[in-house]
Amino acid sequence: MASMDSLTQAALGAALSGAIMGRRLGRKSLLIGAALGTLPDLDVVIDYGDAVTNVTYHRGFSHSLFVLTGLATLLALVARRLAPARDISLQHWWWLFWLCLITHPLLDAITTYGTQLWWPLTVSQPSALPLVFIIDPLYSLPLVATLLVGLALGDGRRIQRLAGGALMISCLYLLLSLGIRHWVEHRVAPALAEHQLADAPRLVQPTPFNILLWRVTAVDGNRHAETTVGVFDGDTPPLIEIFQRGAELEPAALAIDKGRRLDWFAGPFLQYEIVSADDRQWLMATDMRLGFPGNHSFRFSLAVRADDGADWQALPVTQQLPDEGQYGSLARLFQRLRSPTPPLCLSQWTDPRWHTDGTATCR
Repeated sequence: MASMDSLTQAALGAALSGAIMGRRLGRKSLLIGAALGTLPDLDVVIDYGDAVTNVTYHRGFSHSLFVLTGLATLLALVARRLAPARDISLQHWWWLFWLCLITHPLLDAITTYGTQLWWPLTVSQPSALPLVFIIDPLYSLPLVATLLVGLALGDGRRIQRLAGGALMISCLYLLLSLGIRHWVEHRVAPALAEHQLADAPRLVQPTPFNILLWRVTAVDGNRHAETTVGVFDGDTPPLIEIFQRGAELEPAALAIDKGRRLDWFAGPFLQYEIVSADDRQWLMATDMRLGFPGNHSFRFSLAVRADDGADWQALPVTQQLPDEGQYGSLARLFQRLRSPTPPLCLSQWTDPRWHTDGTATCR
């Protein structure tokens, strides 16, 4: 569901718990932390019966800092009552539960889709500052190794030292990513300005499994710009490719409850299109944030009408459909990571009707 993978969340919880309670609880601290680290994602079992609702309500109440703080307080009171003989104060129990729980949504908040940290505030949109992809082996491995080695050793003091070291490495990795992100924004700014996109809403995010190659998406009305910026690009300027996003269909989508919900969730990073099938036309919306042009993971049918151009009828239950485009293998992405040439040339992988003259520069 476009949040950080469960293994990493469990390993982060285990590392935090090990650092706080490893000396007192040994292996149990790792198991408690792993369970707490995955607990907020249990909302995924809730089926709202609708594709748009399922995607946009996930990472909601169970990821709220308010809800998780209350839950941490309750768990601390229960733990103190059930284990009174242990030399662990209520304050220590509270810090253990609170840190293991709230770091889950905070980690989700540094991925592309973010999370609803301030639920149930009605003005609360998903908070997101993308620093890592939803699966990043270099971030996850030190945390997972700590969990496995700690379970094998069982010695409380060694678990505490291992966990502290893993947390330090993970924090340094995120600081490195933040620095690279600022560098990418500086690198791409002149190229976007050349296309009159200097002030356009933009999304800067790492590409899959690394923080060395970044994808930049900017939206201005019907124009949707894409580029990639890599650490090893040298003096090669970013190649901006321009696509259309079907903005003329946006009013029809926003007239539908589920269309407004998607707009709240994805902001301007939505592409609209009409698909004809079975003598009917289907209004489709694609969240452009995850994936690349030609291969996006979240594509929804919102409404249907007869081919004669009658009024749109909202679908009572929206459907999530796979994108028909084919982006190819990850090998091309990793080739781009190593060198700015050849460019990805995303326009070669998409339906020509989405292109504008800006793609002519891609060779």
